[in-house]
Amino acid sequence: MEFTKYAGHRKPVTIAVVGAGLRGREYARLAERSGRGRVVAVAEPDPARRSAFQQAYGMERSSVFEGWTDLAAAPRIADVAIIATQDRQHADPAVRLAGLGYHLLLEKPMAPTEAEARRIADAVTAAGVIGAVCHVLRYTSYTRALKALLDEGRVGELVNVQHLEPVGWWHQAHSFVRGNWRNSAESGPMLLTKSCHDLDWLAYLLGGAPTSVASFGGLAHFHPGKKPDGAAARCLDCAVESTCPYSAKRLYLACVDDDELAEWPLPAVTAERSREAVLLALREGPYGRCVYDCDNDVVDNQVVAMQYASGLTATFTMTAFTPMQRRRTRLFGSHGCIDGDGRFLRVTDFRTGETETIDAGSTTGAGHDGGDGGLVDALLAAVGDGDPARLSSTMAASLDSHRVVWAAERARLTGTVVTL
Repeated sequence: MEFTKYAGHRKPVTIAVVGAGLRGREYARLAERSGRGRVVAVAEPDPARRSAFQQAYGMERSSVFEGWTDLAAAPRIADVAIIATQDRQHADPAVRLAGLGYHLLLEKPMAPTEAEARRIADAVTAAGVIGAVCHVLRYTSYTRALKALLDEGRVGELVNVQHLEPVGWWHQAHSFVRGNWRNSAESGPMLLTKSCHDLDWLAYLLGGAPTSVASFGGLAHFHPGKKPDGAAARCLDCAVESTCPYSAKRLYLACVDDDELAEWPLPAVTAERSREAVLLALREGPYGRCVYDCDNDVVDNQVVAMQYASGLTATFTMTAFTPMQRRRTRLFGSHGCIDGDGRFLRVTDFRTGETETIDAGSTTGAGHDGGDGGLVDALLAAVGDGDPARLSSTMAASLDSHRVVWAAERARLTGTVVTL
């Protein structure tokens, strides 16, 4: 495989974006902003998104495709393909484009099933290309600082880990009750579509996957049995909307006057930033539905218990019923412990009794606390230098951490302990 060099006089890494939605646009923006990547092609079935992408990057018409199959039918046009389609549309373009010599950046999760994910990993290996899943949590300054503490042995032998993903009450309602990831048959289970980030992150910190997994959880709140008296099928018609924590009217109208919320989640609801457009979308579209009257079936809370070959134990908790905030992790070792909140790491040394607080760096405003940019930079360096080690993961490693997700979901559904 021949790599495009970018440093100094070297050429930027060229990029084709497959799927010009929120994630595809963000990775493209970060690649261009870095100065080390150049977006040269897009494949997107939605004509408005396709046209906007073409104009944003000044593309020739010959570099704009209505879908990934059209891109794959043309001669290879770029060094890298960023695949940011919906979850169930990952495997076929990934396998085909890898076979054509494209290096891959694949939005998480890899695919809804282990068989499809294995197809992707095998295709990347067979083609000899660089491939990475967008496990952006690996690439934050917070993660680097925490992993350095563990690698230095600051807490001795690690014995137990507790990790929490606080999804956020309105984020759950937006994405996993009303939105694209609400139904496991259409996307995948919550643990895969949302929390494969976390189980991959734990694998990265702890040096691999567990040997056995158990899990419990379910859909506790967002179902018709919890619908309040007087509630309607849509928030705009609802007599109790003003007192409901999940009011679509309150959430999305607030986005109109808030620049950050106008970037997300508003574009999922309407392309126009106005009160009138929001009200029309809530009247006619999926985001105006009552959260107790949707076709959702993914869990709103889940616990995963894991045991490792070393005897280390760990738990992961995902819950909707929180503010939307950074993950929290507590790590307990033989000589000390670490309490982390996504920015600060509080390290207690059992030998001295003293606690040190480390500011691992704030990147407010940067996607996933800087993880989005860190991942894109690592990919461009890996491709530009022809050095896959610039990335902290491989497709094979992502497959291993995804297998933990599928094992946990089997454990939850069957009430058993699953051995890996």
